[in-house]
Amino acid sequence: MKPITKSAKLANVLYDIRGPIMDAAKQMEEEGHHLIKLNLGNLAVFGFDAPEEIQQDMIRNLPSSAGYSDSKGIFAARKAVMHETQKQGISGVTLDDIYLGNGASELIAMATNALLDDGDELLLPAPDYPLWTASTSLSGGKPVHYLCDEDNGWMPNLDDIRAKITPRTKGIVVINPNNPTGALYSTELLKQIVEIARTHGLVILADEVYDKVLYDGARHTAIASLSTDVLTLTFNSLSKSYRSCGYRAGWLVVSGPKKRAEDYIEGLNMLANMKLCSNVPGQWAIQTALGGYQSINDLTGEGGRLRRQRDLAYELITAIPGVSCVKPSAALYMFPKLDPKVYPIKDDRQFFLELLKETKVMLVQGTGFNWASPDHFRIVFLPHEEDLREAVGRIAKFLENYRNNNI
Repeated sequence: MKPITKSAKLANVLYDIRGPIMDAAKQMEEEGHHLIKLNLGNLAVFGFDAPEEIQQDMIRNLPSSAGYSDSKGIFAARKAVMHETQKQGISGVTLDDIYLGNGASELIAMATNALLDDGDELLLPAPDYPLWTASTSLSGGKPVHYLCDEDNGWMPNLDDIRAKITPRTKGIVVINPNNPTGALYSTELLKQIVEIARTHGLVILADEVYDKVLYDGARHTAIASLSTDVLTLTFNSLSKSYRSCGYRAGWLVVSGPKKRAEDYIEGLNMLANMKLCSNVPGQWAIQTALGGYQSINDLTGEGGRLRRQRDLAYELITAIPGVSCVKPSAALYMFPKLDPKVYPIKDDRQFFLELLKETKVMLVQGTGFNWASPDHFRIVFLPHEEDLREAVGRIAKFLENYRNNNI
């Protein structure tokens, strides 16, 4: 019989964060192995609980959460997001400009579907969060990756952005703070990206999910506060800053010259109506989260658990011969480099699959983030310090054996 095959639209879809290495890990766990998972930013499994006041608000509102909400979301949550944009200096945002979704992920897919015709191009950072590349491809668009410069703290290369703009380019994605590198972009750099978008008539799609996960006194600038004359879509959620990944509560804010984008916004409204609404219990968490005590600051500040674990992971990783890393200023990850002269890796997926099998430590290879060369990997520094020491110790031993075998 004729085989049933997957859609050709999936040809450029890559999500190795939950890919073949994850499949191998599941099999190992079924065989009784205990793994240390440094592949996912899933905070709950590492003991980072959602603030209790958020949990209590969801519980109190469960009896009234069984029905559909407005397709854009409940009033209280959207009002809270609107107030948040005012605090960020984003002007002109009304309730109608805010869409709630099942996490930012759903809204990213909605935004790219509404924006891209077949063959349209979207500029994406390399490395990127691979959902962006996948959503672009599934929307019929062509992902075009601009380089972020590791030698410049993983900042976007503006000349490379300019060089990759064509008549088919519809927009530019800015992931700030960045996943997977942990880089935080300066206000001046963001202004230059806005100028490029302004000059070429591009839509800015700003992924700012980690905007509150900041270290060493760093401050985040919302790019929409700088792009009042450029259509800007800002994506955020409760998943990371409020340790609420499973609540699937995210939002999209449209700002800038909305009059010029009426047809596109009509498309967003159509898609929002088609999904009926997002998870209503999760929506009830948004007002309390944004308006309540910002406990993330206790975790990222001096002596906080995330700050300590970031510092420890950086210290341990960079102590391994042939491994270098830009210290992250934000987010939950770092993106170390394996010196190709020391580690002449040809297939990094296979390399980290072998590392998993030998060490029981799970990582994601750099090509899983659309980084072209097989010389990087992402590490999540969420486990407790004792587990981090154990995990990086095993990685160091594996890399030592590799070096010895390739002398």
